[in-house]
Parts: sequence; C-alpha cells; structure tokens
Amino acid sequence: MMGLLALCVFAAIVNYISASTEVCTNTLLPGAKGDQGEIGEEGDLGKLGKDGPPGLPGVPGETGLDGEVGHTGKMGPIGDMGNKGDTGLEGPSGLKGKPGTTCDCGRYRKVVGQLDVNVGKLRNAVKFVKNVILGLKETEERYYLLVKEPKRFREASMNCKLRGGTLAMPKTSNTNHLMADYVSQAGLTRVYVGVQAQSKDTDGTSSYVYADSSPLQGFAAWSPEEELHSRVSPSTNSSCVELHSTGAWGRVECEATMFFICEFPKSRRRGGGRGTPATATS
Repeated sequence: MMGLLALCVFAAIVNYISASTEVCTNTLLPGAKGDQGEIGEEGDLGKLGKDGPPGLPGVPGETGLDGEVGHTGKMGPIGDMGNKGDTGLEGPSGLKGKPGTTCDCGRYRKVVGQLDVNVGKLRNAVKFVKNVILGLKETEERYYLLVKEPKRFREASMNCKLRGGTLAMPKTSNTNHLMADYVSQAGLTRVYVGVQAQSKDTDGTSSYVYADSSPLQGFAAWSPEEELHSRVSPSTNSSCVELHSTGAWGRVECEATMFFICEFPKSRRRGGGRGTPATATS
C-alpha cells in the first residue's frame, strides 16, 4: 500500500515538472508584431544642449546707408605756418589827395642843416667805435674782426657763425694784404683764415676751398715752401690754412689752436646806408 502511494506521488511530481517546463518554453518565444498604435501627445520641452562649434563666416552684407552727422569735435592743434603766397595783383590807384599848405621852409632849413652836422658827428663816432674800440677793419663790402681767443679751426668757424659771419676769406690780393697788416698791427704772427682742404674725391685727390665752399680761383698766397704742397693733393683731409703777418699762407693741422679773423658783410640800408655787425665783439 505504501509503495503504491509513493509511486503516485512520484508520478504527480514528474507530471508537474513536465507541465512547468512546457509553460516556460512558451513565454520565452516572441509573439507576432502587433498593429501600429496611435501617435501620442507631444512631450515636454527637453533641456538645452551644449553650444555647438562656430559656423563658417557668412557672406558680407550690403553696405548700409550713411549715418547722421555726428557732433562737432574739439578743435585740433594749430598747424605749421604755410609758405608765403604769391604777390597779389597791384590794386587800383587811390584818389587824388587834397592840395597841401604852403611850406614856410625857412625855419626848417636851419633844423635840417643842424641835423646834417649831427649826422656827420655820429658817423665819425661810429667810425671811431669800429676802428679803435672794436678794432674792426673794413673794405667797401665787408668788415673784418680779429678774435683773440685761441680755438681749433672748427671751433673758430662756429664762433664766427655765432657772431653772424664766417672765417675771413682772402680772395683778393688787397684783402689778403689788409688782413696781414691787421695781424701785424696786433703783434701776432699767424691766425686762422677761412681756407681748408675739402674731402677727397672718388679718385683720391682733393683741393683747397674757402669757408663758403668756393674753390681757390685766381688768387692764392702760398709761401714758397708750401707752393709745391698746394699743387699736390693735400696729405690729409684735416689740413687747414693759417695767414702769416707777412701775408703768406701756410698749412697747419686743424686741431691746432690759434687766434682767427671773422668777416661780416656790410648790410645795406634804405638810402644807401651801411651797418656794422651787432655781434662783432672780441
């Protein structure tokens, strides 16, 4: 009896296990595709994503219209003075003036005569100041001043320019003689004058020129021993010229210090008058 019961239980368990296996196998297999469902409602707006990379530059747009005129700015700095313009056309003649009154010139002639006397005295005083006090020498066109300050050639040249002139240039025999007498009367033996060797040319030669860069033409007062050297190219660009009290020229190195003579052109005034250089003092 017990064996039969155990056999029934065992059969039931085997039957249960077989049925469970069949059910599990059916659930793992997918079924046929169903019909498409209806479109659902629009969902909520999602979160903003990250910025993408910048795009390529676009095509330039058309030029816009001119804007309105802006406010007036501040005045800028005053510019440099321009060049002097051309002389204008001559204007029309003015109206004829009224006739003048009769001149009682008798009493004025005496005044004019006295003025002439005073002008003559003044001219003599000016001549005394120029020749005695300032020690100036003069020709028809120029004044000459002996500066008793030892300087190198370049310094002497600059000193004359600051006074309103240049180093004296003995371009004629008369001028050279006047300068030589000037040196001799001052008790000196030599001074700088405005003659110097110019820079060498491309061919390696050079010559002497005056302080105004004009070449020696028609006159030179080289001493006999310097005559040969003056015809040959100077040995150095620094060769300057000294004037001896005898009137002869000599070569000297420009770094030497000595007195010098300046020259000043006579300035012409209205009416033919002449003036002395205001800065010509030693």
